[in-house]
Amino acid sequence: MLLNQLLSGNFDPAFILSWVVAVTIALTVHEFAHAKVADMAGDGTPRAMGRVSLNPIDHYDPIGTTMILLLGMGWGKPVLINPTNFGHPRRDDALVALAGPGTNIITAALFAMPLRFGFAGEYGQVLQWIVLINLFLAFFNLIPVFPLDGSHILQAILPYEKARNYAIFMSRYGMMVLIVLIFTGMFRPVVVIPARLLYALLTGDIF
Repeated sequence: MLLNQLLSGNFDPAFILSWVVAVTIALTVHEFAHAKVADMAGDGTPRAMGRVSLNPIDHYDPIGTTMILLLGMGWGKPVLINPTNFGHPRRDDALVALAGPGTNIITAALFAMPLRFGFAGEYGQVLQWIVLINLFLAFFNLIPVFPLDGSHILQAILPYEKARNYAIFMSRYGMMVLIVLIFTGMFRPVVVIPARLLYALLTGDIF
């Protein structure tokens, strides 16, 4: 995204600021939610690593986050957890995974209110991007392919034997499947379409 601006020469400070703010908020609340729910479920690993925090720096990945800012595709700093510390490992692992996308959707709904009720004013552009990026991040992470959150959620829903086979398959081929989905654009129907529909529902507008 930012790289396109720099290379095209169409330097738009308002867009750049909106993009950076939106990505920062979306990644921060997403990773904080993972860390907080894991901590509440009995795993002290995220707290020991300083991840139960709303400080964006604590969730900044030098490579992945920079790629998102420049290219529009990358990753946040993963929250490391130890499921053996959970009281109910399968359930709690799913709740930790769901917390990230769920918090992004809640965040989108909150920032959509000024747009929906007509008092966004001069902050309209940044609010639009905050809502959109949170929705895109939520639906992208719900794809049931490792290492995305959706894979943990599906694994918790499946019967034990099928969940084990699924986990084995994803540990071997998950990244390959994800790369294919990204570079072929096959992920778009399950990410872009629902994100835009929910954006329209939340804001009363079409993007």
